[in-house]
Amino acid sequence: MLSRVEQALATRSGAGEEFRDAETCDLCQDRRRARPPRRRATRTREEPPITDPTPDHRSALGLAVRALRHRRGLTLRQLADVLGVSSATLSAIENGKTGVSSERVAHLAEAFEVPVDHLFGGAGDGPTAAAPSRSAPSVEDWRHLPPLELDAALAGALSSFLEFGYHGATMRTIAERAGLSVPGLYHYYASKQEMLVALLDLTMHDLRARTAAALAEGHDPVSRFTNLVECLALYHTHRRELAFVGASEMRSLEPGARERVAALRRAEQALVDVEVEAGVRAGVFATTRPHEAARAVVTMCTALAQWFRRDGAATAEQVAEQYVDFALGLVRHDTSRAAQG
Repeated sequence: MLSRVEQALATRSGAGEEFRDAETCDLCQDRRRARPPRRRATRTREEPPITDPTPDHRSALGLAVRALRHRRGLTLRQLADVLGVSSATLSAIENGKTGVSSERVAHLAEAFEVPVDHLFGGAGDGPTAAAPSRSAPSVEDWRHLPPLELDAALAGALSSFLEFGYHGATMRTIAERAGLSVPGLYHYYASKQEMLVALLDLTMHDLRARTAAALAEGHDPVSRFTNLVECLALYHTHRRELAFVGASEMRSLEPGARERVAALRRAEQALVDVEVEAGVRAGVFATTRPHEAARAVVTMCTALAQWFRRDGAATAEQVAEQYVDFALGLVRHDTSRAAQG
């Protein structure tokens, strides 16, 4: 029986298929039914400020709010949305132009995840959670791929991007799947674009470390080529969720990040190109079109994320072994010459 994530992958892998509506998703409905009602920020009449609303006091509070917002990487609009106020109201608070009710101060403290008294101590910041790790683990055995330990925010983002696609996911659906409040999510990441970039960076750095280790074990073009193919096949089966988002959401990256990630992908392709060309020069690969053969091999491996199922007829390791044979056929490996050597 397919997991819900795998069902989502299967639903989204069809060409031209629209993303499923967030309101009709079974998983989202289950989560909505299960979670307790959440108190929403509402616009109410101003209550008396918790201290004397002198101009100096308002100015100090405004400076603290602006400093905390900048440290969290939030825009005025983003924080206003979290608080349920207009940008104009938040701007007036930051500029010391309006009094602030005790309820709104509590909302501000919750949004920044700091004690209330930190809002009245200038720009002081309260204790913050450690920044989530975005670096891939070191690789001791490139054939062994234990689950990556994503922080809660990235795990929620990955789940949402798989289910709804990048543009269908919202910060609220990501927060729900991460088990965080929306303000808590903003505490770690300023936007879902930042989370997408973090996921793709992690994917590419993890893959690059593994392909480098696979290459290091090879001693000639054939062994290096087959190690690369096995590594790519294993990665796109064991890490299929990350690989699927990496392939399908490249178009959702902003230009600078898109070019950087694309360069990393081209570098991975170049590793295979080099070994195929070396095999042709050594006379062990008989293809007359090494560039096209290398591209076909990599495309074949990356497509595994679209159809591989962990409960399918073959394991990831069995599929990788099959794909090595397919790849050797594509480059027309001369087995008789290899046996003589």
